Amino acid sequence: MAPKLQSSLPPQTKKPRLPPAPKPGQTSTSQHLHKGEKEQQEAIEHIDEVQNEIDRFNEQASQEILKVEQKYNKLRQPFFQKRSELIAKIPNFWVTTFVNHPQVSALLGEEDEGALHYLTRVEVTEFEDIKSGYRIDFYFDENPYFENKILSKEFHLNESGDPSSKSTEIKWKSGKDLTKRSSQTQNKASRKRQHEEPESFFTWFTDHSDAGTDELGEVIKDDIWPNPLQYYLVPDMDDEEGEGEEDAAAADDEEEGLEDIDEEGDEDEGEEGEADDEGEEGEEDEGEDDEWNTDGFQPSFFNFLQSLGASCCLFFSPFFFFFSPLVLIRPVF
Repeated sequence: MAPKLQSSLPPQTKKPRLPPAPKPGQTSTSQHLHKGEKEQQEAIEHIDEVQNEIDRFNEQASQEILKVEQKYNKLRQPFFQKRSELIAKIPNFWVTTFVNHPQVSALLGEEDEGALHYLTRVEVTEFEDIKSGYRIDFYFDENPYFENKILSKEFHLNESGDPSSKSTEIKWKSGKDLTKRSSQTQNKASRKRQHEEPESFFTWFTDHSDAGTDELGEVIKDDIWPNPLQYYLVPDMDDEEGEGEEDAAAADDEEEGLEDIDEEGDEDEGEEGEADDEGEEGEEDEGEDDEWNTDGFQPSFFNFLQSLGASCCLFFSPFFFFFSPLVLIRPVF
């Protein structure tokens, strides 16, 4: 057996496979993410810089607006004074204005309205630095409720930015303190009725718990005081509701009347239809009766005709015999 021949070629060794080289224009995913985050961060920083500039202009605008407001507050004062003098000529102007205002009226009880009938004048004064606060003054005639001629409430904003308020102490006459009467009435009746009467309007002068969110003060300053006439001229909602109810009742009555007429018409039509049906049935019955009568009296009818023909023959027979010779004679030419 011949020996095996050994190959004269050297043994082959495996070389490590290298990763493919990246194509031009391509980067890894991590590099993309890193670049995107960097761009976002740079955009946020630029936005913050731009926002700072906007805030700076807003602050300048606020200062300019404050100066304009201060200027025109002084210019408006003579007109406010003239308006107050004219309002004083209208009885119950302010109580009517408050009652017609939807938010203020919710705070008024019947006794509050009675006391506010003596209110003759209301004034709102903003301090020199408008940001620091304002004051509301209520002027009253002599009344059976309290001794004060003027009731005031002030709102202040301290340098630290904390709001505060203070007001005139009301000197109630004996047994006329509406704030105590309101609380006593509510405590006694709170379990007996579902809808409680609101607290007295005058408790507002003693409430300093949260001056920063005093809704009544803001409403009087920003809504009523600039133009109280618009609320004085608002029609009484009760009258409108009463008129609306009357109109609705009249409309309902009219509709009911029309429905009654329609029902009567339907009944009349039903009766006419029944009458027509009865008439048709009557005609059919008469037709049947006529047919029965014709069949029943047919011999008598022909007997009548025969007797009538015989009478005619007897009546005309003399004339027939008289003229018959003349008819037989023929003329001779």
